[in-house]
Amino acid sequence: MKHGKKYRESALKVDRDNLYTYEEALSLVKEVAYAKFDETIEMAVNLNIKKSHTVRDTVVLPNQFSGEKKILVFAKGDKAAEAEAAGAAYVGAEELVEKIKGGWLDFDICVATPDMMREVGKLGPVLGRRGLMPNPKTRTVTMDVKGAIAELQKGRVEYRADKTGVVHMPIGKVSMEPAQVKENIDAFMSDLVKKRPSDVKGDFIKTIALSSTMGPGVKVIAKAN
Repeated sequence: MKHGKKYRESALKVDRDNLYTYEEALSLVKEVAYAKFDETIEMAVNLNIKKSHTVRDTVVLPNQFSGEKKILVFAKGDKAAEAEAAGAAYVGAEELVEKIKGGWLDFDICVATPDMMREVGKLGPVLGRRGLMPNPKTRTVTMDVKGAIAELQKGRVEYRADKTGVVHMPIGKVSMEPAQVKENIDAFMSDLVKKRPSDVKGDFIKTIALSSTMGPGVKVIAKAN
């Protein structure tokens, strides 16, 4: 892959053979970020897992950095009223399913009560492709609609290992104080290590790298786990 001049200049400041502490890496990521917008800081965590393993969950980060998300809730009756009172942007049932089938997608997150999943399941090709399908594993299929909305509004985010065993996790913004980003990293890593499959031999976490949206990766010391 051919990179532009600004990227190449930034990459020269990073020792690709060195493993940095989180504090050193965050300082370097901020230094080499060159885009005119406020870049997102992302973690790439390479896990020691098999293809049969599933590492997927959600976590509430202590320091929010994304804008307010539009939450859509599929629910009826009392649960629909609960969703509206909790601040969901859109609440409905079959009529919302039909609206989405028609191409409407003006929302960021979907939550559904279990009784609605028969209808919501019809949207698999649309929502699944965009990572929006409600799922019990990420607590977006739930009867606790109020609790789910509250956590999502606080900044609950989903993470999952891809086919190569790597978890890509947005963890902050370049403009944030390093201490705030480190708090988010600690919360995420604390949650991630709990997802270690019982049959994994050796270290669960192989490598960790931090980078900004446009910047080069900075390798971080991965402690034994």
